[in-house]
Amino acid sequence: MAKRMKTKIRWQQILPYYLMVLPGMAYLIINNYIPMFGVLIAFKKMNYKKGILGSDWVGLNNFSYLFKTKDAWTITRNTLLYNVAFFVIGTVLAIFLAIMINELTSKKASKLYQTVILLPFLMSWVVVSYLVFAFLSSENGLINHSVMPLLGKPPVNWYGDKRYWPFILVLVNTWKGIGYSMIIYISSLVGISQDYYEAARIDGATKWKQVRYITLPLLKPTVITLFIMSVGQIFRSDFGLFYQVTRNSGLLYDYTRTIDVYVYQALMKNSDYAMSSAASVYQSIVGFVLIVTANKIVKRYQASMALF
Repeated sequence: MAKRMKTKIRWQQILPYYLMVLPGMAYLIINNYIPMFGVLIAFKKMNYKKGILGSDWVGLNNFSYLFKTKDAWTITRNTLLYNVAFFVIGTVLAIFLAIMINELTSKKASKLYQTVILLPFLMSWVVVSYLVFAFLSSENGLINHSVMPLLGKPPVNWYGDKRYWPFILVLVNTWKGIGYSMIIYISSLVGISQDYYEAARIDGATKWKQVRYITLPLLKPTVITLFIMSVGQIFRSDFGLFYQVTRNSGLLYDYTRTIDVYVYQALMKNSDYAMSSAASVYQSIVGFVLIVTANKIVKRYQASMALF
């Protein structure tokens, strides 16, 4: 009897926690796990009359066709190189800004700078695309009509010349996303004990030496965590950046088309559900392998910093 009472009391104590978790679990199952049934489409010759289960099984034919197309190398190269550039440049600048803002003595100034830098992150890509267009438009763009004449240069057809877009995309993505990373690093900096810096100042360490030997080493766990998470997303790209900002200009595809854009175009323009599904499965498998590999490498050298 006493055992039953203890079990009942225990359930009464933990039941509210399960109820709190329930909405999140329901969302996870509905949004992430149930759609996984659609993975079957990647291995089928989709026939809408027969449905997903009734369509003919073609095995890896969709993947074979994907890799044989001239676009396979281009979209893979673009997705990989852009994500590497985004992570490296974004990490360096985010840490730099976080350290600079953390050094401010005025709390009002610190909050103001954080707000201003974070603001672009809160904008949608649709708004950002219009802002970029306001600068780069051939007819009324600020650069062609104000900057180029001052430099004595002729106007540039920005949406027709693909050479400039690797730099434009990196710049726009960094401007929009750096605020989020900066906030993460600032929160890590706040958690560093001031005793380390006081001891360093007593020993005569300059500000640069304090950053080099105290701040950067203590930020390493945060950098590694974000690195592992970024590796898992290295085969994915921000659709809004590569589709909205470039205005889906066909002249720029060699430098702006990524796997996500290709999937969208195969799905919406060509109605090729099997091909788009195969590309998505390709993304997911490679991303999973990369994140597990990166975690193992980190775990091998410093197990305490690994995610799992």
